[in-house]
Amino acid sequence: MKPSARVIPAIFVILWATGFIGARYAMPWAEPFTFLWIRFGLTFCILLAIIPIIRAKSIGARNAMHAVIAGVLMHAVYLGGVFWSVRHGLPAGLVGLIVGLQPMLTAIMAFFFLGERMTGRHWIGLLVGLAGVGIVLSPKFGAIGGGVTAATVSAATLGVIAMSAGTVWQKRFVAHADLITVTLFQYAGGSLATFGVAMLFENGDITFNGELLFALAWLVFVLSLGAILLLMILIREGEVARVASLFYLVPGVTALLAWLLFGETLNVVQLAGMAITTFGVALATGRAKSQASPATSRASR
Repeated sequence: MKPSARVIPAIFVILWATGFIGARYAMPWAEPFTFLWIRFGLTFCILLAIIPIIRAKSIGARNAMHAVIAGVLMHAVYLGGVFWSVRHGLPAGLVGLIVGLQPMLTAIMAFFFLGERMTGRHWIGLLVGLAGVGIVLSPKFGAIGGGVTAATVSAATLGVIAMSAGTVWQKRFVAHADLITVTLFQYAGGSLATFGVAMLFENGDITFNGELLFALAWLVFVLSLGAILLLMILIREGEVARVASLFYLVPGVTALLAWLLFGETLNVVQLAGMAITTFGVALATGRAKSQASPATSRASR
């Protein structure tokens, strides 16, 4: 196994988990879609500036359109739905549990639309991972209250479905195009979509202060550039169902970060849940010894 096969997933999970910490800093000071279109727009401008320097390859109009669609799903609808539901009172524990459905949804979509096959061991791993996520988040369920409405639950659920669909779309149509150029068009789609929603339904309220600027810089450089590019590499190199199972590890890592940064409770039950989740992910991402090389994408066939 190449060293990168071990290192990249670990780095991705850690970086992705910090996104929820960044959102905690940002959301008190900005409306969700206003914040997101600024974040995506800044990322687009940075990528546009570095493309000539690194001589990223053109991907053609057809691939560009597919990348825009993937960006709308993975960035605008997913993050927009999650941020909006949190902003309107959906408790973090319930949001985390809904987001935890993503690997299962992705595996099902990959089966139908990419022809990816999962063994019984991998399905068991997904179920064990989901159970572990529930255990990690269980202490937060007591906070469930008036923010649980049809609108907030639907927004978070729609976001998770969109993330799964966007991951499959990326693998199906543009997995082998230049990663930087693909990401540029993803953020073009994400920025335009969130800008439209912000103009239609928000007042543009935003307070620029130290916390918001820190969150914006972190989410742009660490998440929108670093973590997303790692995700694109993982999607290109592996089966999307196995890649998606890494998201099971995010709630546990987020809980550890919240414990370190904000002094939130981290108890034995949550630690046990992290161990169960890690075991489930190991089952879901492992390969049989007879498999000599990663599965190739069915998209190119």
